[in-house]
Amino acid sequence: MTAANPYQWVEEYEAKLADLKQKSENLTENFAAAGATVSSQDGAVTVTVGPNGGLQNLQLGHRAVELGGPRLTALILETARKAQKQAAQQVLELFKPLGEGTEAYQMVSDSIPDDEVDEDTDDRYDAVEEDDEPEPAPAPAPAASRPAAAPQPPPVRGRPRTDDDDNDDNEPW
Repeated sequence: MTAANPYQWVEEYEAKLADLKQKSENLTENFAAAGATVSSQDGAVTVTVGPNGGLQNLQLGHRAVELGGPRLTALILETARKAQKQAAQQVLELFKPLGEGTEAYQMVSDSIPDDEVDEDTDDRYDAVEEDDEPEPAPAPAPAASRPAAAPQPPPVRGRPRTDDDDNDDNEPW
């Protein structure tokens, strides 16, 4: 049985720490640049998201005005979801050298939705009808009628005057 060399153990430990530090610095540098820009198939919508999936830019092409509100909304949301998924996949790739095989990596990987069956985008947002505009809220019901209250006297303005103006010692204001 050979005794473990403490110097060798420290050198290996320091090498692992240096490797982790380098991987961490690479992740930090590249994370800020991660993100995704996705355009709809017809070019009506272009969405840019950051590494956290937050919307950074939304551009509407000339065709967007032809779509109408409900169709445009559906197309924006669909395009944003695609961009968010791409950004999440980029972040996962950046995290891979540090976290592959860990529970944290698996949790992030599991949070990325699976690829959906790619339907034709035009079919999806053309199925939304123009009549899908939200209905206006109904007018509030009239309150139950109550008897009219007696008129109130007008409020008294200023402070009331006292008959005793010599009270300066007790009320300096």
